[in-house]
Amino acid sequence: MNELNYNPILDTDSYKASHFRQYPKNTHSLYAYIESRGGLYDKTLFFGLQYILKRYLSQGITRDNIEEAAELFAAHGEPFDRKGWEGILERHNGRLPLIVRAVPEGTLVPTHCPLVTVQSLDPKVAWLASYIETMLLRVWYPITVATQSWDIKQIIRKYLEETCDRPDDEILFKLHDFGARGVSSEESAGIGGMAHLVNFRGTDTLSALRYARAYYQEPMAGFSIPASEHSTTTSYGRKGERGFFKKMIQEFSGPGKLFACVVDSYDIYNAVDQFIGQDLKEELIQSGGTMVVRPDSGNPVEMALATAKMLKARFGVTPNGKGYGVLNHVRIIYGDGVNPTSIRGILMELKAHGFSAENIAFGMGGALLQRVDRDTQRMAMKVSALETSTEQGWRDVYKDPITDKGKASKKGRVSTYQNPETGEMACYRLGEAPKGWTNLLRPVWLEGQLLVEDSLETIRKRSDTF
Repeated sequence: MNELNYNPILDTDSYKASHFRQYPKNTHSLYAYIESRGGLYDKTLFFGLQYILKRYLSQGITRDNIEEAAELFAAHGEPFDRKGWEGILERHNGRLPLIVRAVPEGTLVPTHCPLVTVQSLDPKVAWLASYIETMLLRVWYPITVATQSWDIKQIIRKYLEETCDRPDDEILFKLHDFGARGVSSEESAGIGGMAHLVNFRGTDTLSALRYARAYYQEPMAGFSIPASEHSTTTSYGRKGERGFFKKMIQEFSGPGKLFACVVDSYDIYNAVDQFIGQDLKEELIQSGGTMVVRPDSGNPVEMALATAKMLKARFGVTPNGKGYGVLNHVRIIYGDGVNPTSIRGILMELKAHGFSAENIAFGMGGALLQRVDRDTQRMAMKVSALETSTEQGWRDVYKDPITDKGKASKKGRVSTYQNPETGEMACYRLGEAPKGWTNLLRPVWLEGQLLVEDSLETIRKRSDTF
């Protein structure tokens, strides 16, 4: 079987191949933008464009790409602008004649504000700015994962600030990525897992670490600890469960070390209260390590509280400076049925019963990396301005359907501006923003060349300011 090589010409929707015949013949340039038209969250954390630019848009076209596209479109029933693509090959050495501008990654932007703009630079292929929509709009995925992860971070931070002495020391490891097996592909795991790591440092998604190294210059983006699963626990049989917990202590515990044990393989109450809380209690304490107990079934709010109560009864708690109890020698991680609603419910219930939020972390899988789509934030890319050879300047291109005003698009060459004094952001046409406001969109890519390359460290620091 031949390896399927990437072809930028074919990374689009079929119908776009006919658009070179549809735009006005005197079109010299198109201007398009990407925005969230409003969704589940009223702000979006911008992340992931740099990956798309480096991985896809920076790949120029080749003669083989053109030949493959010509053959495929002919058989597929679509026209093909061979002359246009050959012109790109000849005049631009295969590099796409476009300029891409974007807000800095890690910026929290209100919905309805442009995040990215694209402008075509070669009048002979002016349609190109719209042709790459399919490829470029996939930025919706890392944006949406990063936004959801950021929002959950605010939920957890609230309870840490209310019940914990040092919330900043705790927050980064409070939401752990368990999502690699729950996504559609290895690439999704890498992109989505990397987006989560803008906000947190805990992950079991190794692809995310590799992608962060390759595309955001981060040597080690996240961390994990030794942990059991049901197959390792149950391989000892029901009668061997106690012995398995003992083995985990012997293999992985030690001064300052953490390790996690799933405890619901059979009888969670017996496992936590008897085996861990009584039979192995002293061995765990003497080891100097911390066992992270993982309930993995039942109602999340009820089981998180029940586990905390059992551990408190056996290991005790130490009141912190805010009067909330911190479990001794043990912690909890909840990773079953975890979503923003259950996280908030668990933290509310723990607080109500006197437990600090520092006692628990959360593991989130498919709900973190897969249970999102383009409509979560209603991400869209639209052409908003067109320049022709017969008119002076640009003219507006927009839609305004009477059946859905929420789908009305913006007019003109728009951008996102910020008031440097208040931090307010808003959308204005180029040159029409209030005096003193700063245009947040900067050129990041020009005709195959990446102009800005931020590290994950820089993006994290930027996002921490919001």
